[in-house]
Amino acid sequence: MKRALAEQGFTLWPGRLDAAALAELERLFDAMPADRPGLRIAPGDAARLGACRAIHDEVRRLIGSAARPVRALMFDKRDASNWALGWHQDRTIDVAERVDVPGYGPWTVKQGRLHVAPPIAVLETMVTVRFHLDPVGSDNAPLNVAPGSHRLGLVAEDAIPDVVARCGTATCLAEAGEVWFYATPILHASARSAPGLRRRVLQMDFAAIDLPGGLRWAADDA
Repeated sequence: MKRALAEQGFTLWPGRLDAAALAELERLFDAMPADRPGLRIAPGDAARLGACRAIHDEVRRLIGSAARPVRALMFDKRDASNWALGWHQDRTIDVAERVDVPGYGPWTVKQGRLHVAPPIAVLETMVTVRFHLDPVGSDNAPLNVAPGSHRLGLVAEDAIPDVVARCGTATCLAEAGEVWFYATPILHASARSAPGLRRRVLQMDFAAIDLPGGLRWAADDA
């Protein structure tokens, strides 16, 4: 897995979530407000989930023994709430409070949680994990990624189409309970789900480093 993640920027976890971990995620999504397509949750709450515990040893092998979840998002694509996502890099992190540190910014607040864009070197140390509750075929909004794009640093918005064309694309299909690992800066996109389908995903970012200048991950405030 480590070699694939380093070279291509994505890899499928060889295991699969067990029935208990999936049932726990089902309950989590059942409690999600019906009018929200996405919901940000506290990393500390996500860390206690069986799904997180199942893959934690693998994450530590990939990025270091201090690895812990530092951001968590729930996505629920369905007929009542469906969307497409253009090619982009994830560029912000979830932090405990605002501390102005050179190289960090701009600052944003997303669903009441404070985020900041760090230097790309921080994102390059991280790994993103996506837990699938539903089967994701080609018509159920699988994530498309540009292999190797995570090694190109911060990609300017106007350069993204050329980078995707040069890197090519890969489609990350999944069965219920399967888990994909991604280098956090990889370029990715997804389409809308087909009518009648549902695609629930819990996405978690992991880091093994501390932030500089008194800046703290939101997870460290738990």
